[in-house]
Amino acid sequence: MAVLNFIINNILTQAAIIIGLIALLGLALQKKPAGQIVSGTMKTILGFMVLSAGSTVMQGALSYFGAIFNQGFGLNGLESVVASIEAINGQAMGELGLGAEIAISLAGIFIVNIILARITPFKYIFLTGQALLWESTLCVVFAWFCGLRGIPLILISSLVGGAFATLMPAIAQPIVRKITGSDDIALGHFCTIGYMFSALIAKLVGDDSKSCEDLKLPKSLEFLQDTYLSIMVVMIPFYLIVAAIAGPEASAEFAGDTNYMVYAFLQAMQFVVGLYVLLAGVRLLLAEIVPAFQGISQKLVPNAKPALDCPVLFPYAPNSVIMGFIFTTIGSLIGMFITGIPALGVPLVIPGVMSNFFAGGTAGIFANKVGGRRGVIVGCIAHGIFIMMLPAFLSPMLSQIGFQNITCTDVDTVVTAFFFMIFKGIGGIF
Repeated sequence: MAVLNFIINNILTQAAIIIGLIALLGLALQKKPAGQIVSGTMKTILGFMVLSAGSTVMQGALSYFGAIFNQGFGLNGLESVVASIEAINGQAMGELGLGAEIAISLAGIFIVNIILARITPFKYIFLTGQALLWESTLCVVFAWFCGLRGIPLILISSLVGGAFATLMPAIAQPIVRKITGSDDIALGHFCTIGYMFSALIAKLVGDDSKSCEDLKLPKSLEFLQDTYLSIMVVMIPFYLIVAAIAGPEASAEFAGDTNYMVYAFLQAMQFVVGLYVLLAGVRLLLAEIVPAFQGISQKLVPNAKPALDCPVLFPYAPNSVIMGFIFTTIGSLIGMFITGIPALGVPLVIPGVMSNFFAGGTAGIFANKVGGRRGVIVGCIAHGIFIMMLPAFLSPMLSQIGFQNITCTDVDTVVTAFFFMIFKGIGGIF
């Protein structure tokens, strides 16, 4: 049992190691030379860690932005809930004592995913380890709330989570195929229902002949065709305007002795630095994981595709990412005020800036591919409202379990929780 606990706690929860082992397995199944196996494995881990480092830098800049945004627009101190799956995971492992069940179910979800990919037409291996951890958390918490304990709890959590890990990439793949122009990779991110919702709205109202990526600039602004410069032009005013509205007090704990407007400018630049590092990691990761994955496709799961985290799509439509972020943020603010309507009987949900960027940016890519610029605007505003409403309706159920003032973020995990509650309500298999 000690060995199993070590593997679960130190390997299966470390996404970089998981994806490195997957690359190692794929290269070994192809009977590559030992040097190539070591090189491919290490470069895969390096690519993932570079990607994660970029994401961490961006999250730091976004955390600052979220804090001054909430203070600037008077959102602090309201009777509200914060969307944070991390907080739910911590409380579930601590106060509820479900840490072992969550860890074992995480392994179970991955195993079920591989089995389903082998025996069904859905040939997708979900490789975003952190997302699997959040899915495992919600499955275990709600299975526990439905009265399951011990082995039945782990089995049901593994089956439900494994099914979601297999089906979500399959649902998104028709559009992912259009975005990437190939069938080499899939999307492994538990916000897929939100992406497909934004794509549906974009399809209904948009025009895919007018892409965000085809925006023509005057000659004097051609420098903005550089991805990173164009992002700077959007993000710097975004940060400076919010910082000006919030005032120096909001930035005091972050900026120290630095002028608050200068600090806002530097944080906007830090965001772009993070994106630069993240995309470098994406390129390195894809260069190694796709060829290595051919071994798994050929041997264990014929024709399998790796389902990877959402930033792998960012290089394909960088303009759409920024527009998706902006209009999802607008939609989430509208959704926040809707959740505050007393007649709905749900708490006011505070938008999460990081979710708005990563999920909103990806929703922008989906919406642009099927509905162009108009699709991004309308689809992502609708997406922002959608990702506020679902967590709001889940919040009362979480309160019954003991999670106060917090709710989930990724909408697929929210739908997972609803799945368990439906069966509990009708006296189903639980």
